[in-house]
Amino acid sequence: MKRRAACVALILALSAASAPSQDAPQEQRRQGELQTFINPDAKDVATKLDLLLHTLYEVNQKLVALEFRQQFGDRIQMDRVMIPNVDKDLTPGYIFRPVKMESGKRYPGLVAVHGGFHFALDEEFFGYIERAVREGYVVIFPEYRGSRGYGPEHYHAQEYGGKDVDDVLSAADLLASKPYVDPQRLGIVGRSRGGMLTLLAIERAPKKFKAAVDVVGLADFLAYMAYKPEYRRQEVARESQFKAMPFENLDVYMAASPINHVDKIETPLLVHATTYDRTAPVQLHSMRLIEALQAHGKTFEYKIYERAPGGHGYSEGDSAEAKDSLDRLFVFLAKHLKP
Repeated sequence: MKRRAACVALILALSAASAPSQDAPQEQRRQGELQTFINPDAKDVATKLDLLLHTLYEVNQKLVALEFRQQFGDRIQMDRVMIPNVDKDLTPGYIFRPVKMESGKRYPGLVAVHGGFHFALDEEFFGYIERAVREGYVVIFPEYRGSRGYGPEHYHAQEYGGKDVDDVLSAADLLASKPYVDPQRLGIVGRSRGGMLTLLAIERAPKKFKAAVDVVGLADFLAYMAYKPEYRRQEVARESQFKAMPFENLDVYMAASPINHVDKIETPLLVHATTYDRTAPVQLHSMRLIEALQAHGKTFEYKIYERAPGGHGYSEGDSAEAKDSLDRLFVFLAKHLKP
C-alpha cells in the first residue's frame, strides 16, 4: 500500500506539469492493441513527463487489479477483457464472476459504470463489486474512453456523453454474449458521471436493460457546465464532440444532458442522491430528473438522503446512509433481475 500511495502521489505531481501528446494517426495502430504513441527518445521535457505520467497511471491500475485479486481472489474471478466498440477498436475493462459457478447456470449481468474525470477502477468499487458477485451477479466494469491507466490515446479520447456511452453499451453487449450470462437479465449501475452515463445508456437503448440505478448522477450536463471552474469548462469544451463552449454549440450539450431525453426511458430506474451535494446539487440534477420521470409516467423509485456524510461521495463512506443506499440498491436490482 505504501508503494501504491507513493505512485499515486507522483502521478498527481506530474499531472500538473505534463502536457497532452499528439495522437498518432488511426492507421498506425496495431489491430487488437491499445498503444502508447509517445516517442520515448523525445528531447522535450513535456513529452518525457507525459510518457512518465501515463506509465505511472498504467502501473497504478496494475496495482489496483493485484490488490483486488489479493483480497477477493479466493472467491471472485477477475478477468481483464478488451471490449469491441462501435469504432472497430477495443476498450479495456474487467469481468468479475464467482470462482465456483454452477454448471449450466446463466447469471444476471450488471454493468458497473465509474464516474469522475479520467477516473478508473479503484478501491472504492471493491466492496460494491464483491457484494454484487456474492448476491449472484456477473459484473462488467468498462474502462470507457477517457479512463486513466490505459495509455495516453485512450486517456485523451474522452467524450462526455459521447464515446463513453458507446463504450458502456458495447460492454453490455459483450457481457450479454457470455455463455454464463442471461442476456434477458441485464442491469446497469452508475455513480456521479457514471450515473449520467447510465441515464444516457437507457435512453439510447431503452430495451437493453431490465433495471438501472443512478446514484448522485449528472442529469443536466448543460447546467454542469454553468457552475464548474473555468479550467474544467475549457477542458470539456475541447473534447471532440463539443469543440466549443455551450453558447457556441448548444445542441450538442443539450444532447449530452439526460434530462432532455427522459421520455425515451423504458427501464425501471432507481435514483439516489443527497442534499448538500456540491458536485451534483440535488435541486439541479436529481430532483429535476425525478420531476421529469413523474411527468412522463415512468417506472422509478428514489431516495434523497438528508445531508449524508461525504456529500457527493456519500456512497463510499462507512455510514448508515451509505449502507442503506447499498441495501436499497440490491433490493431494487433483485426485484427486477432475480439473481
